[in-house]
Order: sequence, then C-alpha cells, then structure tokens
Amino acid sequence: MRWRISHVASTGSTNADARGGKPGDVFTADFQTAGRGRLDHKWLSAPGENLIMSAVLDVADAAPDQVATLPLVVGLAAVEGLAALLPPPPGLSLKWPNDVLAGGRKLAGILCERHGDMVVAGIGVNVRQKTFAPEIADRATSLALLGSAADPVSARDAVLASLGELYSQWRREGFAALHSRICAVDCLKGGFVRVLQTDADASPAEGVCGGIAEDGSLLVSGRRVYAGEAHIANIA
Repeated sequence: MRWRISHVASTGSTNADARGGKPGDVFTADFQTAGRGRLDHKWLSAPGENLIMSAVLDVADAAPDQVATLPLVVGLAAVEGLAALLPPPPGLSLKWPNDVLAGGRKLAGILCERHGDMVVAGIGVNVRQKTFAPEIADRATSLALLGSAADPVSARDAVLASLGELYSQWRREGFAALHSRICAVDCLKGGFVRVLQTDADASPAEGVCGGIAEDGSLLVSGRRVYAGEAHIANIA
C-alpha cells in the first residue's frame, strides 16, 4: 500500500473526513470534537498527544463475510505495529473485535465503517497522554506509560506499515492466512465473557470464550457471536 496522508489540527471526526477519500488515503488530526468508538461510545483524547487516524481501504471485490473480518486484521496491525515501539516484552493483546490492550488496559481502539466499495478504518492510539478523564482512568494506558518515547507520527507510521502488509495479505490470501496470528494475541480465550449488543442489552451472550473462529466470530460456550462488545465477566 502507498498511503497518502492528510493532516489537520482539528476536525469533527477523521472517519467522517475519510468518507470522501479514496483507497490509500489516510486522514489524521491532532484533535477531534466528535470522535466515537463502537456502540457510539465517545473517544476521549487530549489535543496533540495521541494518534487519531482513519485509513481508506478498498473492499470492492471482497465478499461480505470476508469484509466482516477486516476489523480484526486492522486490530492485528495495531498490535504488531505498536509492539515495535515498546520495550520487550511489549505484552499487547487484542480484545475482540476492536480493542488493543496492555496489561488489561486499553491502548488503542478501532472503528471500521463500510461505505460502498470502501471501508474506513478508524484507529485511535493513546501515545503521549499520561492522565485520563475519571471515567476511563482505571482502564486506559498509553505508549508513554508503557515506557515508549514514541510520538503520534511514529505511531502512525508503525501502524500504517503493519496495516499495509497485513491488508495486502488479507486481499491475496483471505482471513485464514492471518487467523493464527490473531489467535496468538487474543486475550479473551478461556475466560468467562459477556458480549453486549448495546449498553442496555438485557440478554447478552455469556459463557466461556472458545476464542476467535475461522470466520472472525467469537466463540462463546460453543455459540458463534458475530457482533457486539465483549467484556471479561467476574463470576466470583
């Protein structure tokens, strides 16, 4: 992939900006006023301290079930790209379907949105931020807190280098070629999980997680779950 980067100081949402882009376009900002993640959760980020990025990917000739695996491919790209910026062992993991964790705390989040023949892959990474809003302070971390001297530009370049390689392989060989690498960084397998479709979901999927299946779904007590937000549940 050859990436074309457009950067602004402030925007509403880089994902919204990217809707007007072409495959290979990357939109970044120092700050966004309407950032969000899955289930419309707000993405909170201090101005200028973190990576806020959206990359446009071509999925014109990909089957719908294959496109559904793309968020995991983007997540793997973030895990492997960011690991290169950390002292060993980096200890990063992927929480299905869209979060990168370090020590159980969120380092990066991903939001993929399809628009016609393109997918906009939004990636937010906590880079230099060391303090967080009270509502996320106990579950967030950053590259700086993990011992990295990286800045948002080096984080951008590391993630894009990894994404370019993995996306190209995904296009050539399909999700199956990357499945084992994704399973190797899965943090949910073996735990008791709860998967919510909405924040107010009264009937979440619950049970022991069997890991990520070959089609990108999450195995929960033998059942395949294709969408939602997974949480490790305390059943003590």
